Amino acid sequence: MMKKVLTIAGSDCSGGAGIQADIKTITAHKMYAMSVVTALTAQNTTGVYGIQDTAPDLVARQLDCVFSDLSPEAVKIGMVSNAAIIEVIADKLQQYQACNIILDPVMVSTSGSRLLEPHAAEVLRGRLMPLADLVTPNLAEAELLCGFSVLNQEDMLKAARKIAQGTGHAVLVKGGHCVGNADDLLYDDGGPVWFKGEKIHNPNTHGTGCTLSSAIACNLAAGCSMAHSILNAKAYITGALRDGLDLGKGKGPLNHCYCV
Repeated sequence: MMKKVLTIAGSDCSGGAGIQADIKTITAHKMYAMSVVTALTAQNTTGVYGIQDTAPDLVARQLDCVFSDLSPEAVKIGMVSNAAIIEVIADKLQQYQACNIILDPVMVSTSGSRLLEPHAAEVLRGRLMPLADLVTPNLAEAELLCGFSVLNQEDMLKAARKIAQGTGHAVLVKGGHCVGNADDLLYDDGGPVWFKGEKIHNPNTHGTGCTLSSAIACNLAAGCSMAHSILNAKAYITGALRDGLDLGKGKGPLNHCYCV
């Protein structure tokens, strides 16, 4: 039986991030991808130029259609830009007792655009983060979630501890934006675990966060432990970066199908 993975996120018309990157990642893992679209965005490798949120009731109907017919083995949540949509998602995940939930708190785009309303960030903390099995902030998102600068590995440890205490679940602080390495930090009830990462000198990083979180969801759907899911996902994204795809005028996308 083919494993099924649901992505709940925004659409990227340029195909490098969001729903499109998630579907490519899930497909590359030989799993069946389903999607609930939370927003339409006008974006490309140079930036985000427009966002239109999906009506909350339509988000709810999409979730009903997926869970009532094709119950997923894992759920990845990406861009959720307003509080009403977050509330609907949280209600439906609880209603259908969703499992293996990965929350990528997409608050700032790769190009630096703010993607989450300030009030929505509080609802994200209070409703969605406690439901997630793993939350995967990058350094900028960790700063917004914990309220202080995250510049090095010592800061990552403090941030991960604070975020984990607030959610009760595991946190993976992604260190890809650190200078010199791409080490990530998993913090859960077992304490901190570092995952060493090779720094790939590739400026084309559009959609890396979406891709990593989707790859982790796929590995959890396959029955891997959290640690092995992260290890496998990091290996996948390292290969996609190393492939060296070069498209667009800005920070280009990854080759999600490099290993297919």
